[in-house]
Amino acid sequence: MLRGRQTWVFPNRPTIISTATVGGPFEAEGPLAEDFDLLHGDLWLGQDSYEKAEKKMLEVACEMAVQKAGLQKQDIQFFLSGDLMNQIISSSFTARTLAVPYLGLYGACSSSMESLTLGSLIVDSGSGNYVLCGTSSHNAAAEKQYRYPTEYGSQKPPTAQWTVTGAGVALLGSKGEGPKVTSATIGRVVDMGVTDPFNMGSAMAPAAVDTITAHFRDLRISPRDYDLIATGDLGRVGHRIAVDLLKKHGLEIPEDRFTDCGILIYNQDQPVVLAGGSGCGCSATVAYGHILNRMKKGELKKVLIVATGALLSPLSYQQKESIPCIAHAVSIEYDH
Repeated sequence: MLRGRQTWVFPNRPTIISTATVGGPFEAEGPLAEDFDLLHGDLWLGQDSYEKAEKKMLEVACEMAVQKAGLQKQDIQFFLSGDLMNQIISSSFTARTLAVPYLGLYGACSSSMESLTLGSLIVDSGSGNYVLCGTSSHNAAAEKQYRYPTEYGSQKPPTAQWTVTGAGVALLGSKGEGPKVTSATIGRVVDMGVTDPFNMGSAMAPAAVDTITAHFRDLRISPRDYDLIATGDLGRVGHRIAVDLLKKHGLEIPEDRFTDCGILIYNQDQPVVLAGGSGCGCSATVAYGHILNRMKKGELKKVLIVATGALLSPLSYQQKESIPCIAHAVSIEYDH
């Protein structure tokens, strides 16, 4: 059901019946390590390329989510997923392994909530009973594609962020116990002319603010209706910008209710993470691991996850294009 200009309300409240999160060595050293289902001690995961390692993470996360729900792969009607690799190969090759109907998505780091939004629409409309929504990223694979291979040892500015090595999956069902997806706001592409790929937080913050303000406008609610609002991966730089921009829009979110997945996933003193985490696996692992675990413990009842994405490519950067960005917001509620 459309509410306002760009928000869907889900009257049948699709249920997140299970989730699974997989991480790498840097995530294992972070403050959210206990919220992962599985952590790996090296970036290779026993594979012969970083791209194959990312695919393996996503495959394992999908299998774990299905097993947790007590289902079989053949019970899944649709698999929705996206990632950062060229032609979303991590998701597509995982779909090959799963052998279930597949819709590949690309929203860069916003893909986690893009897939959850569309999956919820499918379940809410009765077009599917079980929908698997996932995404992944791998630090070394992303560095190789978008910047420089890690072997170069290139120096980065303090505004740069560390791509999360992780995969996060949520299994939606039309019935069952668990958190409910109640609404979603589809973001617009916002481009403020930022061209620096080492300053993604600044590029994505305006898109996050645009979607957050649209969410409250469309639903006619306020930030205080949520126990927590978490952006995807703005990091420390982008988060500060988002706070300032929201104030200019007349939205002052209490500090204890507004955070960022890229800030939460790493310790500030962890080497090389710089401004915080990023990547498709950032919001997916933090939301489906840490935040939903807090909801299940009764610490949070209603949260808004606003996954942000920078829609650039190596080609667009080489052609000196600016960085168009987007953010999708999903509201999740859990009444014990």
